Amino acid sequence: MSIIAWLVVGLIAGFIGSKIVNRSGEGLVLDIVLGVVGAVVGGFLFNMFGASGATGINLYSILVAVVGSVIVLVIYHAVTGRRRV
Repeated sequence: MSIIAWLVVGLIAGFIGSKIVNRSGEGLVLDIVLGVVGAVVGGFLFNMFGASGATGINLYSILVAVVGSVIVLVIYHAVTGRRRV
């Protein structure tokens, strides 16, 4: 995927993931960063289990990125000590 596609998928996944984990966003930049990292993590996990990872701007890639984003956000909150609401 191109950089723009990663940013778009990361923004969407970070926003959805932060709403799932703590009901309020972490901020636009942190949502994008955690979403992109989540897309990478989700793609890695999906590849481990035999499915394809993020492939472009489509619903499947957003689902993969959201799963990874939720995992990254839970780890982020555990490390930083922020509590989920």
